[in-house]
Amino acid sequence: MKRRHFLNASLSISLGGICKAAEHLPQRVTFLGDEKFRQLVARAVAEDWASLPMGERVAQFGLGMRGTKYVGWTLEIDDRVESASVNFNGLDCWTFFETALGLARMIARRQRSYAPSDLLQEIEWTRYRGGVCRGNYLDRIHYLDEWFTDNARRGNIRCMTREIGPAVRMTGRSNDEMSLNPKLYRYLRANPALVPPLNQIERQLERVPFDYIPKAQVAACEARIRSGDIIGIVTNRQHVFCSHVGLALRTSDGVCRLMHASSTQKKVIVDKAIHDYLNATKSHAGIIVGRPL
Repeated sequence: MKRRHFLNASLSISLGGICKAAEHLPQRVTFLGDEKFRQLVARAVAEDWASLPMGERVAQFGLGMRGTKYVGWTLEIDDRVESASVNFNGLDCWTFFETALGLARMIARRQRSYAPSDLLQEIEWTRYRGGVCRGNYLDRIHYLDEWFTDNARRGNIRCMTREIGPAVRMTGRSNDEMSLNPKLYRYLRANPALVPPLNQIERQLERVPFDYIPKAQVAACEARIRSGDIIGIVTNRQHVFCSHVGLALRTSDGVCRLMHASSTQKKVIVDKAIHDYLNATKSHAGIIVGRPL
């Protein structure tokens, strides 16, 4: 059995004992900022963003959310029931890139109108293991390295790290930040029984090879990064492989910049060149790159 198939089978076994009949939260809880959604989609339709190549389409939606305020923990919306969610009133790094991707996927299905349910469907497809949320917190992909692996396996992205630049393999590191700090996560605080099976998932993820481009090599290979590529920021911190994520944006001056929901600037911004962003923080180790398909 191939490693990635073993991983998905193992995760299904791990979750099998705790999965119940699917439950979902009401849309008034799971979808915030309806007017902003409609304005952005109306612009995309008027300017025919659906005709753009996928990466450029993702980047356009990212730019459309520029200036949206940064709000942490936007995925933690309930104490018990897990549901796909979108919040146009506030974004963190994960919900920013995933919302841009979901909008780009949604608009490709040309139809007379688009509803919040259309975007929620796309978010469920990319945010949850195998594309399905059954109402359980552990249905959600919580670590970016698994998000890349799972979505690449299902044809949503192409892992480009080794094609973009010289990559090295992560060794000697654990990937268990969440189970070590359950009090930081609303669902885990309310449901301590989730922590042991979460730790099982983390241990399985640690066995999957993880390659990244060291930050010293990024400047030399930025020319191969395209607008709309998903840029995972690899960290030197212990207990997690990736600490941040954003989108690449090649601006008119030819610079390949990081567009992201910034916790320091408190909003979605177009930041420095990717290599400059990495070099500005000692704990940044490098990047991984995924290309939306």
